[in-house]
Amino acid sequence: MSSSWSHGGVHNGSQNDPEKGLYASTESLVALPSLAHVDEKSQVYIETLRSQFSPIHEGITPSSSVPVLSLSWPGGKAPKPPAPKPKPKPSRWILFQLWFNTYKKFFTFVILLNLVGIIMASLNRFPYANNHLGALVLGNLLGAILMRNEMFLRFLYIISIYGLRSWAPVCIKLGVVSILQHVGGIHSGCALSGAAIARWLIFKIVNIIRHRNTQHDAVIATGIITNLLVIISVLSAFPWIRNKHHNIFERHHRFIGWLGLAATWCFVILGDTYDYTLGVWRTDAHALLSAQELWFAVFMTIFILIPWFTLREVPVEVEIPSAKVAILRFNRGIQQGLLGRISRTSIMEYHAFGIISEGRKSPYHYMICGVQGDFTASLVADPPKAVWTRELKFAGVGHASAMFKRGIRICTGTGIGAALSTCIQSPNWFLIWIGSDQERTFGPTISGLIHKHIEPERMILWDSKKRGGRPDSVQLLKDTWESFGAEVIFITSNMQGNDEMMQGCRAAGLHAFGTLWDF
Repeated sequence: MSSSWSHGGVHNGSQNDPEKGLYASTESLVALPSLAHVDEKSQVYIETLRSQFSPIHEGITPSSSVPVLSLSWPGGKAPKPPAPKPKPKPSRWILFQLWFNTYKKFFTFVILLNLVGIIMASLNRFPYANNHLGALVLGNLLGAILMRNEMFLRFLYIISIYGLRSWAPVCIKLGVVSILQHVGGIHSGCALSGAAIARWLIFKIVNIIRHRNTQHDAVIATGIITNLLVIISVLSAFPWIRNKHHNIFERHHRFIGWLGLAATWCFVILGDTYDYTLGVWRTDAHALLSAQELWFAVFMTIFILIPWFTLREVPVEVEIPSAKVAILRFNRGIQQGLLGRISRTSIMEYHAFGIISEGRKSPYHYMICGVQGDFTASLVADPPKAVWTRELKFAGVGHASAMFKRGIRICTGTGIGAALSTCIQSPNWFLIWIGSDQERTFGPTISGLIHKHIEPERMILWDSKKRGGRPDSVQLLKDTWESFGAEVIFITSNMQGNDEMMQGCRAAGLHAFGTLWDF
């Protein structure tokens, strides 16, 4: 089952080749296209060569009408063609820089900061920790939640874009974008067990158990339960679980996390209303309201609930141009660089996809869902009429493109879903899209959006099926960087392609941000 729609202003017929003037192609032995590129100031014409020889192009062997004498090689075998030159290996320093990125720097800093605090508290050199262990526990939890909250991250992007784009030098902008892209390191640093939260929790529980003779059993029990729930929730978010068993990750990280939040409330209320020095329960509200732990718990709850308040079931139209891809169309336009989460149910199996839109005033926005797992396969096999989504979209690194004067957006395959809006909504961004049989795989809607809004001189569409292979993407980026005058490159690709381009850009001195896989 498939459906298609007509898009206002999108051409569904044949499109001009967007690569004319960049990569020539030969259809005949006697003629070339008469016009390579039309410039407003001048026109460059290619004169037809009337010769016995066909013009030489990439991948084409010159042919001649002159008889050729056939000779045999000694031994009857022709020599093997020379092996292609191996690509230069990146230096160890470049590999280390890419490995120890800002994400890991944040992660390491948060872990070390917490470990230093724990050691100082154990040596009685940190009085605040001894008196407010619960506040340190919940402070880490709140930091982890904030770094994954859609509203908070959108706020960071807004103040960064509007605060820097008109005056800041490129080096400052690059540093800020790196921070915005890698704030997940703070999330992981605050949340991973054995590093921050779990050790503060364990430290607090051990401290309570040491005073078990005067501490109430209910406080001890809720403390242990909270500790266990938080550890399970954090362990379920390890990459090898999250990437290979997404549903297991989602169930445990979300629902066990919610139970952990409820247990935290019980722990905070019981711990702050029981006076273990006197062995009595305090009934006055002032003792509870003046506790730091209570307000940490309040803000944790608020930031967890805010995205869920924007949850809606919305109508969707599905176009299936091929068995590999489903194109989802939603109502209303959206600004560039945002991603959305969708699900068939209200609270389970949310998956994030890049959003394509012509602008805020556009009637529609789109998501490209490549078939990779059960959820995306079901979109092709059983297209839905409606899906659940959060109206509050979250910002990807591409959202920071508004900070730069000119840039390059390179993507492979379904990565066009995260990249296209930037180049549609800004005339100062160059699109490079590498894929196989793009027109047939992704259909007329995506092709129409590209050709309607992006000029041929501002894009390279590399069809590896037509061209017989993938390009040298690093060389392509170098050439485009020089000719377009770019300040930055944003990459959306699989892990192998991302690593290759990031290493090449770093070696060439090009400023690039790639796809991030949390470790």
